[in-house]
Amino acid sequence: MESEDTKKIQEMKTDLNLLLECLKYQMDNPFSQKEALVTIHSICQQNSNAGVYFREIGGLMFVRNLAKSSEHSMVKEAALYTLGAVAEQNVYCQQTLCTSELFEDLTWFLSNNDSNTNLKRMSVYVILVLVSNNRTGQTLVRETGCITVLTQLFRTVLSKYELNLSDKNVFQSYQLWSSVCSTLCVCVNNPQNDENQMLCCSLFPHANDWLINCITPEVIRPVCSFIGLTLANNTFVQKYFISVGGLDVLSQVLVQLESDSHKTVSSAKLAVVVTKTVDACIADNPTFGVILSKYQIVSKLLTLLLHESLDSGEKFSIILTLGHCTEDCEENQYDLFKNNGLPLMIQALTESQSEELNKAATFVLHNCKKITEKLCLSLGEYSFDENEKQLEDINMKEKNLEEYWKKAKEILHRIEQLEREGNEEKIQREKYKDNVSSMNINIENTLKHLHGDSIGKGPEAEDKDKSQSRKLPSCKSHGILTTACTNDHQMKTLLKSTDPFDACYRESGQNKTLYKADSSYSQNLHERTNFEKKNSVSQSSDHVFKPPIPVVKNRKQELPVTDPFTLCSDIINKEVITFLATDSHSKMLKYRCSGCIAVGKSLNSRNFSKLLHSCPYQCDRHKVIVEAEDRYKSELRKSLICNKKILLTPRRRRQLSSESTTSGGITRTEGCGSCSQIPQADQRLQA
Repeated sequence: MESEDTKKIQEMKTDLNLLLECLKYQMDNPFSQKEALVTIHSICQQNSNAGVYFREIGGLMFVRNLAKSSEHSMVKEAALYTLGAVAEQNVYCQQTLCTSELFEDLTWFLSNNDSNTNLKRMSVYVILVLVSNNRTGQTLVRETGCITVLTQLFRTVLSKYELNLSDKNVFQSYQLWSSVCSTLCVCVNNPQNDENQMLCCSLFPHANDWLINCITPEVIRPVCSFIGLTLANNTFVQKYFISVGGLDVLSQVLVQLESDSHKTVSSAKLAVVVTKTVDACIADNPTFGVILSKYQIVSKLLTLLLHESLDSGEKFSIILTLGHCTEDCEENQYDLFKNNGLPLMIQALTESQSEELNKAATFVLHNCKKITEKLCLSLGEYSFDENEKQLEDINMKEKNLEEYWKKAKEILHRIEQLEREGNEEKIQREKYKDNVSSMNINIENTLKHLHGDSIGKGPEAEDKDKSQSRKLPSCKSHGILTTACTNDHQMKTLLKSTDPFDACYRESGQNKTLYKADSSYSQNLHERTNFEKKNSVSQSSDHVFKPPIPVVKNRKQELPVTDPFTLCSDIINKEVITFLATDSHSKMLKYRCSGCIAVGKSLNSRNFSKLLHSCPYQCDRHKVIVEAEDRYKSELRKSLICNKKILLTPRRRRQLSSESTTSGGITRTEGCGSCSQIPQADQRLQA
């Protein structure tokens, strides 16, 4: 492998030596010299080391002298073309050729009227190669006056704005003019050269004429490149360009191209080129963005941003231009806000994978932060410190928008008012719940106190407490009704004081909430009115009483219920029966205590005890009575057995029963509720 490379290098050196000898000994034959130069160019293009070897053997300097001394134009053109190719491939060759003598020779070729177009093109090409990425070349092109000749060619090569590129002569002139534009671009930039930029800014008026009169890609691209690079990072040149109307011209061209972009993709691509040039104009002077607001450039850029043919790099250029437009210009910020630019920036942030594009979109959003806050605070009533006359025109045009803002403000006010009213209703409901809970506690304490007194004072005190407990609910109910009426009056007053627009808004947007609040309020009012009568009302939607928990028939091993509130609650529960209609509550009655249902029938101690024992749904009151009776009977049996100390047989049991009957019956002395109606005479204990 190494031998093959060495062989190729050796062959290349041999070829270059032979070609150089051919150039030296064929001075009278221009065609042979031209062919030899073209071959040298081809070898140097294929191998970068070939240029270095050609320089070492003195071929580079010989070709340079040949270009200067030859009388034949074709030899000069071929020699310059070879010098440019070798210098482009190798930086050492570029440094070797970068001399003032060569620049002077090239300047003479360009300024000589006898030089044909191709020779001038080759001269411009060599200048381009020597200056590109070479500060020494930029300095020499200025000091030798070569840049002055280039600027003159920029003005004079194309005399007509209407280009007929199908014509051969016009096409050659256009190629020369395009090469001049490219060479001027490298003279002022990469690296940036402020002095060359100052010299080239004299071409701005002529460049504006080209932009206005020839909106074609063949003209727009080279001119915009020249303007953009000449303006870059130079505030003085930027101000001069704007002073000669350059930014206005670019804005007009951009508007035209954006309009044509809906028809052709090339117009959209060309609009991006103009956008980059606009960005270079205002990048270091954001205050000049106000000029763009006259042409509504922001809205045009937003429309262009949605074009499907653009790639991420082109979209980045558009967004970056939007950032510089909105950096220090509230008019452009408002245009961005009005044309839904903020959602587009957010969409670019979420969808793009390019870090540069995301930074540009963030830059735009940061610029529009202040105007967004101002619009939110003033609800559309914005003001600018500068251009008051222009602001008045904008306010007249945006009158309808201000009306929308006012309506939005009214709606916001109504919503806040509804929220306040909802909070007041919530507070009222909480107060009502607190009153009900405190009322329950008071009733519990009262009932417990009544039960304690009845235990201490006996049957008479108990009868007295019963009458007091019946009076108590009526008093409480009267108080609840008074409170309910007061709250109802407050609700009516609140509804009357509400604005008609508010009422309409409630019916259309929040009628469900108002209806639920009103119905809940009415329901609570009804429950408070009947609270003391029913003692406990279910909070479920059907409002029926829960059936009592079923009780196991064998109760002898269960402990008796001793809660005083549970015992006395049946006193209030008795009155519930009087409010229940027979038809509507017939199904519910079969789940109630048989002792409570049988009130008013002819009962005695025998059939009533049997009735209670056969009832599967005993209330707490009769449950206590049955358990007390069973417990009393059990204790009585135990006492009799202990006294006799004998084992009872059926025979002895009958005898014991007859003896206890003759000695005197055991009568019931206590009762409550329905038991008070049982005849107390001749109530015998059944064994």
